[in-house]
Amino acid sequence: MMLLKGKIHSDERGTITFNNDFDASQVKRIYTIENNSVEFIRGWQGHKVEQRWFACINGKFEIQVIEIDDFQNPSKDLTIDKYELTTDALNFLHVPAGFVTAIQAIEGNSKLLVLSDYLLGEIQDEYRFRLDYFHQK
Repeated sequence: MMLLKGKIHSDERGTITFNNDFDASQVKRIYTIENNSVEFIRGWQGHKVEQRWFACINGKFEIQVIEIDDFQNPSKDLTIDKYELTTDALNFLHVPAGFVTAIQAIEGNSKLLVLSDYLLGEIQDEYRFRLDYFHQK
């Protein structure tokens, strides 16, 4: 997992958030996620092959991430890492292949930008698990 930290620059003209460390050359698909409420958690969902990048473009999100040991029968006590993404800077959370995520908006009207290295339908690589499947250690 890699959090690519963005930066912010403000002057009399306004504010720019940027991330010059993010390499978008592998990106084939872009979409956004807006949860219906801050109580809703979208997950657990992930991929064996596909990798994704997440950036908050409005509000605040918590993204929980688990590396899966066996996609057919994963252990229930795998480590859950938590990341908070905000609009303070253009931070990108890189989620490599082999991970699942659970995504929750922390503020109303939050919007998450998602980038993927595969087109929709290009491969059959989506895995979902119940929210209560994994247990926090």
